This record gives sequence, C-alpha cells and structure tokens, in this order.
Amino acid sequence: MAVEQAAEALFVDTNVLVYANVAEAPQHAAALAAISRAREAGRTLWISRQVLREYLATLTRPQAFASVPRATVLEQARWFAEHFEMANDTAAVAEQLLRLMATVPVGGKQVHDANIVATMIAYRIPALLTHNEPDFKQFARWVRVQSIA
Repeated sequence: MAVEQAAEALFVDTNVLVYANVAEAPQHAAALAAISRAREAGRTLWISRQVLREYLATLTRPQAFASVPRATVLEQARWFAEHFEMANDTAAVAEQLLRLMATVPVGGKQVHDANIVATMIAYRIPALLTHNEPDFKQFARWVRVQSIA
C-alpha cells in the first residue's frame, strides 16, 4: 500500500463483512486480514445503511457455508453501526446515483452496486474493499477498488 493511501477512507462492501464474521465463509481469513490491515494503517472504515440491510438479508437466508443465529446477526449489525462510520442514504446520494446511471449503463441488481459508488462519491470515500472486484470495474473512474486478497 502506498504511503498516501495509508490513512485514506475505505468503504467496506457487504461481502467483506459477511466473510469476516462467518468463520465457515470461504474468504474468512482474507476478509479479516484486509480489515485488520486497514485499521492498523489508520484508515477510516465506512459502511452504509444499505450495507447493513444487505448484511441482514444475506445472513437471515439459507447459506451454503453457515447458519448464523438471528440474534447473533442482529448483534453484529448493531456492532457495525457503532464501530464503522455510517453513510446515510441522503438526497446527495440519490442525485449521485442518478448521475452515475445516466453515465454507466447499469440496471437491475447492478443498481445496488451503483448506489454504493454513489454513496462513496457523496461522502468523498475514495476506495472500496470488496471481494467482487468485477462488479465495480465499470466505476473505476470514480472509485478505486481493492480486493480482500
């Protein structure tokens, strides 16, 4: 990691939180290590209300790799809200989403990824930590995507 990137803000994607918090998840160690490296580097870690909703949706439906008790999932979501910076869905985020969608041909489920990028733009968060790098390639003009690997 370059010195100038060491302390910059980092948005954490839902999949990273899922992997980091489910020991049986396929990328558990990599996700934990990536979050730890970012914290040790002094980076401010961000999530959004969308990420919290996606986390709840993901871990309250059947998973191939684990079943997490509902009470644990709720406790984890509350912990995230207290220990990460929280980006709210605001009018500025909605406006950024509309601008992105006018520029990048996304639709369907891709709108959720576009909304993460819109949130990052609105909150001036330059980097995204994700396991799904290909989903965000089309947004490279606006944000830098980092893999958990």
